[in-house]
Amino acid sequence: MTEEKVGFVEHYFDKLGVAAIRLTGPLKVGDKIHIKGHTTDVEQSIDSIQIEHASVPSADNGADIGVKVKDKVRQHDEVFRVVD
Repeated sequence: MTEEKVGFVEHYFDKLGVAAIRLTGPLKVGDKIHIKGHTTDVEQSIDSIQIEHASVPSADNGADIGVKVKDKVRQHDEVFRVVD
């Protein structure tokens, strides 16, 4: 199993449990991601991706997306796509 960096967390919305992520690579619904930082270590599948409050099936390099996360993440945490 390998991981490739696909972005970083720009902001975390605590009440919503949503991470705002700036992508540096492609990501799609169903992908497994790993968010890593100084105190962060979250692995999960992506159930939905939102761009400006609209659900989309995938997003590419440069997009700002919102992803619901199961645990708290922090600004500047790195986002990796897990590749089997």
